[in-house]
Amino acid sequence: MTRTRLSTLAATAVLAAVGGLITAVPASAAVTCTSPVWTAQYFANTSFSGTPKLTACDSAIAENMGSGDPAGVTLPNDNFSIRWSLTRDFGSGGPFRLAAATQDGMRVYVDGVRKINLWTNVSTTARKTVDLNIPAGRHTIRVDYVAWTGSAYAGFTYTPRTEASVDTVKPLAPTGLTAAYSRDTAKTTLRWTANKEMDLAGYRVYRRLSTTPWAKVSGSSLLTTPSFVDTPPATGQTFLYEVRAVDKAGRESTGSVDVTAATVDRTGPAAPTGLTVVSDAWMATLSWQAVSDAATYEVYASSAATGPFELLITATTTSYRTSAPTNANQYYRVYATVAGDGVDRTPPGSPSGLNSVARPGSTAVYWTAPGGRWVEDWDNGGHYRVYRSPGKTFDPAARTEVACAEEGSNEAGNGGACVDLGMPVNTYVTYAVTAVDPDGNESAYSAPLVVRTGDTVAPGPVTGVKVIPRSDGMLVSWAASPEDDIDEYVVWAGARQADGTVKWLGPDRCWEGVSNPLAILCGNLPDGETRVYAVIAKDHWGNGLHPSDPKVIAVEATELNVRPSVTVTRDWNLGSLSHNPTAARPSVDWQCTDTTRCGTVTGYRVSRWNPATKTYESQHDGLLPADARTWTDLTATKGNTYFYTLEAVTADGAVVGTYPWYTIFHDRV
Repeated sequence: MTRTRLSTLAATAVLAAVGGLITAVPASAAVTCTSPVWTAQYFANTSFSGTPKLTACDSAIAENMGSGDPAGVTLPNDNFSIRWSLTRDFGSGGPFRLAAATQDGMRVYVDGVRKINLWTNVSTTARKTVDLNIPAGRHTIRVDYVAWTGSAYAGFTYTPRTEASVDTVKPLAPTGLTAAYSRDTAKTTLRWTANKEMDLAGYRVYRRLSTTPWAKVSGSSLLTTPSFVDTPPATGQTFLYEVRAVDKAGRESTGSVDVTAATVDRTGPAAPTGLTVVSDAWMATLSWQAVSDAATYEVYASSAATGPFELLITATTTSYRTSAPTNANQYYRVYATVAGDGVDRTPPGSPSGLNSVARPGSTAVYWTAPGGRWVEDWDNGGHYRVYRSPGKTFDPAARTEVACAEEGSNEAGNGGACVDLGMPVNTYVTYAVTAVDPDGNESAYSAPLVVRTGDTVAPGPVTGVKVIPRSDGMLVSWAASPEDDIDEYVVWAGARQADGTVKWLGPDRCWEGVSNPLAILCGNLPDGETRVYAVIAKDHWGNGLHPSDPKVIAVEATELNVRPSVTVTRDWNLGSLSHNPTAARPSVDWQCTDTTRCGTVTGYRVSRWNPATKTYESQHDGLLPADARTWTDLTATKGNTYFYTLEAVTADGAVVGTYPWYTIFHDRV
């Protein structure tokens, strides 16, 4: 069985790491859950009174406890309660949808005002959805849940409504905007505080001069992180910036407080204007209008309008007198120039498209080359630098330059690769790559790449394993692994041997649904066999315990025996038959190809075993027609195993062929 979904339960016990050891914190100890994680309190009563038996942090409210108590805490099977609460900043607020699903009672409060009331002991799941507007700022949501008797289930979500026709509230303007301009790279690095709206789609960055309108400079796609690097024109002018937030309904906020960036002047002066030529038989006098920031002027001449032009002089005045050819046209051009030191201070563009392959012991990082003149830079000695910082964000102050392993490294002008052998294992790191041209100019960092590094350590044992026999198989459920690198769960089945050991038969045949990511239905025909079950967590790199490991929790359970007490002998030899024992709907297909015997068949009868009456009962009036070749049970319900017989009947009522079969009509979880 393969499962790729992870638990919504962030913690089934309060844990503290001390000196590398993980220890349980007593229920009475103070627990702080970082918003917007829920603080969950578990009570052994229905009045939420006394000291909680457990206080934990939950990333979501999705508890399917069946007829038992929650995993990770000892409570009575009936008459217990759970209270979830959180306080978070909703930013600009807006329309939200509260959705509750419960068995038994649930009440939902927003800032102490009750919004949902499902306070009844029920045997089926009760649901209610409420739409409301939540004002801007911080608010508290509380969910009270009580399990009186029977099965226990609690589910609650609060989500923003993002339809443009419903959400008329703009996001708040971003705050904390800063601008840092580098004269070396001629780039402006903008950073701001992330917005709090849950329906935030991204940001747009705008730039202008004090005398011009705002122009969007962040591209056609929304920015999804609170930072942006802009390359304003290097004209020596001061540019203004502001950031606006955009929500999923497409509404844009007002602009943030403006910040400024004064650029370096690396832009050539405007072309001289007003060029005139006054000539006689011997000389030509050129004059032109002065350019405000020009240091010198270059005068070129050619005998043809299309050139080539040759430099005559570099002048510091706005006029020049030169000899002119006799009885021939002469063409002139004048350029304005500024002073410079001839040093290249312009960095290349940044690499892009970072991706990685993480393995135990190494991480390979790949990227695409920057555009522009990078191919020429590469051919003349350009190269890349790969940086790594710990955690899930790139921190230049904590960066380490990676010494790429020679084996597997493949830098090139069109991109590159770096094999990192020095990264820490079993944790998160963030990479960024820069391009460096032959003059030593280094680009801005690429977009960061967060990588979960590999390891060879198997996740710990899965806890809370329960096995419930059902008419359609064995319902196996478990508590989520607290580790953050789980890719799948694998269910194993085994048989207890005479010496007490378990012979593991391999991953069992299982079917998963969508309602519970921590449960699965396993097994074939429920015929009273006793099996041993174990659930194994496997991480991104395929590490997982074997079910025979002494740390693995194994649960022994016996299937229901739903086989009929009446034995039916198969004697069908009239032709071929087929059925699917685990079909979406019980059905059978047959052929009658024995010409002599089939010619006597006047119809067919399909019967189904009734456990209540202990008999096979016909599923239709009269007989099916003699030319019938298929039948489907439209009255079967999921969660049961059905036994059938197909009989070929002659005119005198004699049965000339009998075929028994069964179908497991699964009700997946």
